[in-house]
Amino acid sequence: MAQRTWETIKISYCQRVGKEVSFEAQVVYPDSILPDQPPRILAHRCAYGTQCNLEGTPSCVWSGTNPAYDPFKA
Repeated sequence: MAQRTWETIKISYCQRVGKEVSFEAQVVYPDSILPDQPPRILAHRCAYGTQCNLEGTPSCVWSGTNPAYDPFKA
């Protein structure tokens, strides 16, 4: 059976929260029956996305409320 796990892909300072936040990706690793398949990324999230959403205003793409704004796009 395939395994799903959340892995940290980047750590950066967020001015909105005032802390360092980790950006995570949900990765699915294939079963041992299909070892040649690469892992797949299903979703992205911010570790503090819930706190940003509680403020009542759309924040950023990482919290899932504002797909037009990515504060950490380099």
